[in-house]
Amino acid sequence: MRSFLALLALTFAAAVTPALAVDPQEQLKDPALEQRARDISAGLRCLVCQNQSIDDSDAPLAKDLRIIVRQQLEKGRTNAEVLDYVVARYGNFVLLKPPFTFNTLLLWAAPVLLIGGGLLLAARLVRRKPLEAAGAKPLTPEEQAELQALLGEKRS
Repeated sequence: MRSFLALLALTFAAAVTPALAVDPQEQLKDPALEQRARDISAGLRCLVCQNQSIDDSDAPLAKDLRIIVRQQLEKGRTNAEVLDYVVARYGNFVLLKPPFTFNTLLLWAAPVLLIGGGLLLAARLVRRKPLEAAGAKPLTPEEQAELQALLGEKRS
């Protein structure tokens, strides 16, 4: 039982710890530049994995993007210039947090629209009149007699 709990704890720890796929050979010798590269890479999406930053991905394209970021920094580019360069090549989709522009308006508004639509639907369902109040009429004496006859036949 203890070994199972230890295995479970290790599995959980591995799941919540990012992979950090940066190869030591990719790292820059200057620690300040390397830190800038990490800061930039943390905001760039792996185009293969899509929900990971390029630092957390082992995909070849993520490695290429990490190298591009580091090459641009070695050329003396600022963080903003490096991001602009990557976005110019791959589009806003490469950013984990895309900017709020006209083209991304639906992306940013979708959660609000979905939640609002769900609340409106829920309110409409709650307000809906019960079936009896919506115009259901009581049975006529003839219908009541026919129902009693049918129920009496089934019981026999």
